[in-house]
Parts: sequence; structure tokens; C-alpha cells
Amino acid sequence: MNVSEPVPSVEAQLRAAPPHALVATAGRLLAQRFGVRDVTLLLADYGLSVLQPVTDLPHTGEPVSAHDGPAGTAFTAQKPVLEVTAEPATELVHLPITVRGDRLGVLCVRVPDSSTDPGTVLRLGEFATALGHELTTAGRDTDLYLLARRTRRLTLAAEMQWQLLPGTGCMRDEYVIGAHLEPAYAIGGDNFDWSTSADHLTLTVTDGMGQGIDASLLTNLAVGALRNARRAGVSLADQACLADQALYSQYRGKSYASTLLLRFDLATGRVRAVDAGSPQLYRLRGNRIERVELEAQLPLGMFEETLYQEQTFQVETGDRLVAVSTGAHGTRSATGEVFGESVLRQILSATRGTPPHETARSVVAGLLEHVGHQDLLADAAVVCVDWNGRPGRTA
Repeated sequence: MNVSEPVPSVEAQLRAAPPHALVATAGRLLAQRFGVRDVTLLLADYGLSVLQPVTDLPHTGEPVSAHDGPAGTAFTAQKPVLEVTAEPATELVHLPITVRGDRLGVLCVRVPDSSTDPGTVLRLGEFATALGHELTTAGRDTDLYLLARRTRRLTLAAEMQWQLLPGTGCMRDEYVIGAHLEPAYAIGGDNFDWSTSADHLTLTVTDGMGQGIDASLLTNLAVGALRNARRAGVSLADQACLADQALYSQYRGKSYASTLLLRFDLATGRVRAVDAGSPQLYRLRGNRIERVELEAQLPLGMFEETLYQEQTFQVETGDRLVAVSTGAHGTRSATGEVFGESVLRQILSATRGTPPHETARSVVAGLLEHVGHQDLLADAAVVCVDWNGRPGRTA
């Protein structure tokens, strides 16, 4: 009796594809399994303003809005969108590509209109997720997908900062994170970082002083030192102390980094915090917006052997936390008005029902409107965390 060899799974076939050939491989697999005729991969640019098609280098396709139209709606709402087109007997399905809460882009496929039943769309969505995981891995071996995310050239400082980031979002049962950096193509010193384990989430927002490459080098050292200390298993206060020593040893107090460090206990919602500088933290609970008042301690690297103290506060199911760097809450308009707390509260209130990614983006959009132009003079980092709590708990 002949035993036929098992057919490789979609995931196995995508993994076997050369890094630069994922779109072509995806098209072949979708044609075989779903009768798909056209496949377009759209990736979000660094500013999260447009979705750019992935083509052979140099990329020549026309971008589409990341917020409007069928593809933009799929990206923003994180749900498949069906588009009826002029081509008979077919429909375009726009599928969000998201990896563990990090929104990458949209996969657009043209399928026979007989194949747009809910079951098929669900399987197409699973395919898009599998493709997203492979895109993340392939980015280590090819620049194709990184270049597709750029509407213009990055400064060297921005290049260093984007390579340092963990992503722009993360999701687990207990929480959802959405984050945004601006100006996306010329950022210097602002950064956010996170790491999750079975029982904890550690999150930091860092603002290295200065501009350009000097600020980027400073922030790279600060984030590297914080990660090194975190991976050594020391307390949050000791992480700040060790990073402070690393920066002071290098700069002797001439340059320093303002940092907010948070460590969430996933089982209880108890948060340990160290406020080493100027990033601010707000909590939305129900319809209330309150500033989480933390003891202001010295920025990292300002003085030799600074000792840091942890504080604690509690988050409850349904809470939203929003951390903003100095470039967000301290920026002035052309007439000298500070963006400040009142405008920020208005935006946070208006976006209470939107996903964390959209809230972070809306804060930056409000900041740009306040300034009156599309280029900020200072970096702005915004991180939004929705706290769901551990399943089975009420707080």
C-alpha cells in the first residue's frame, strides 16, 4: 500500500520561502487553496498614516490611507473588510495583519464572490496572521519590508531608534498596548520598551536629552542598560540605579535620560513604579481622568550613584493608562501655548472608547494640530495600556 506524503502546512511552506519571496509564495498558496487571483501586501509606514504596497525594490506602488477606505478601515478596526468591485463575480477582501497585538498592515486578496462566506474569511484571516509572523522573522534577513514602511528616508538617529523598539503594540489576555512615536522619520531621543513574562509586564518610556544622533546614542545606552539590568533579575529600583550608573560613567552628568519605569503584577494589578524624570502618566477609570502622582526623582545619569525608590499603585479591570514623554505634554505652539494637561485630557476623554493604538495616534495628531504643522521640533512618545486583568479576577 502506498502511503502518500503529508502536505506541508501553510505555515511550513511560508517558513520555507526565501525572505524576499513571501508575497509571491503567499499568492501561490492562496491561489491553490482559495482560488485567489490577486494579492497585495500593504505595510503601515512609520508614521501610521499610510499603507504602502510591497513590491520589488525600489518600491513603486501608490500608498493608500491607513485610516480611510476599505484597507484603512481593516487596519484601524482590525477586522476583515469586504469590498465589491467592478470586476464581475469577485470581491476584494482586506485582512488586517497583526502579530501579538503589533499591527503590521493589511493583506488584500481578490477572491470569487462564492468564497466570501464567514468560514472562508476566517481562514483567510488565519493565513494573514501566519504571514505576519513570517514577515516579522524575515525582517531579520532582508530590508525589503522595512523599506516598504518608509515614505521618505529616515535620519540616522531615527534609524537607530526604530531598530531599538520592541514594536508598536503588544497584546495578552491581561492587557493591550498601543504606542506611537513622532516625528517618525527624524526622531532622536524618545523611546518606549516593554517585556512580558508569565507573571509580569515591565514597561518603560525614556526621553534622552538633546537632539539627533547625540540623543539617539544616549537613549540607546539608557535602554540597553535598563534591559541588561532587567534581564539580571534585579528590582525595578535597582534597574534604574544600574542604568543611572552606566549613563553617568559615560557622560559624567553632562547628558541624562528621563525615564518612567513600570512593573505590572499580572495576577493582582499591582504596579511598581519609578519616576526618574519627566514622562507623565494618566489613568482613565470609568469617566474619570486622573494624573498618577509619582514622586519625581532624578533623571538617569544626572549624578553619580543616585538611589531610586519604588512606589506602588493599583490598576483595576477596565483601567486605561497613558504615558506621555516631555515632547508630548510640554510642546509649545507658535504662539507659546503649552500643549499641556487640559488639551491632553480632552483628547483622552474623546478617545476613551477607541483601541489603544488609535488613542496613542490621536494624542500625537492633537499635538500636531496644536503646533500647527506636520513637523515637531521635539520627539513625542505616547504609550497607551488597556488593563483587562487576569481572567477570573474582578480587579
